[in-house]
Amino acid sequence: MAILDKHKILETNATLLLIFSFLVVTIGGIVQITPLFYLENTIEKVEGMRPYTPLEMAGREIYIREGCYTCHSQMIRPMRDEVERYGHYSLAAESMYDHPFQWGSKRTGPDLARVGGRYSDQWHVDHLRDPQSVVPESVMPKYGFLEHRKIDGKYIGDIMAANAVVGTPYTEEMLANAQADFRAQADPDSDYDGLLERYGDKVSVRNFDGQPELTEADALVAYLQMLGTLVDFSTFTPDPSR
Repeated sequence: MAILDKHKILETNATLLLIFSFLVVTIGGIVQITPLFYLENTIEKVEGMRPYTPLEMAGREIYIREGCYTCHSQMIRPMRDEVERYGHYSLAAESMYDHPFQWGSKRTGPDLARVGGRYSDQWHVDHLRDPQSVVPESVMPKYGFLEHRKIDGKYIGDIMAANAVVGTPYTEEMLANAQADFRAQADPDSDYDGLLERYGDKVSVRNFDGQPELTEADALVAYLQMLGTLVDFSTFTPDPSR
């Protein structure tokens, strides 16, 4: 009863209640925030992660521009039903070069965190052109116009430089060769050795949309086809200290 009486004092005194509420929130905040100052990095380093290539970066910009993130998430939660449907749960490192990240907040369509390599390039082209032709129950609008929009990567170096300012590890060499690498990835007959040296030999080099011109469809398909493919989960072992 004595404890209840003391608690009544707080309930009936607005100023005292405000002071004690502030103290509780302050202590809770300190407990949560202080440990972060003793961590060199809050994101676990994972083998295989790399910055987006110029063509993939352009595809990501188109993905954002067209609002794909409003219906598709890129965040697989560590729950059995999600892991069985989409694949290994998402790692923080997989979004470390995303500015902004594309986790999403709803799923009108499926999660795309592991969509890379699941379907052929032609499937993606058909899906963008006429979603219902490959997924009859889809409510996705048509994006066939992307096949007719040519792109030259004129400003891709500027976009990469802006991302470098906020932490993406693009080197001076990557920035200097941005336009050349942009064109080379979509042309298997080009001299793309430099592209592979800068971004790794797992970078996909091919004509993504099957057309002679370099289009927005090429860029978007290139981006989709790399999602979830950088980390080898057959050898990945989580850091128990994280």
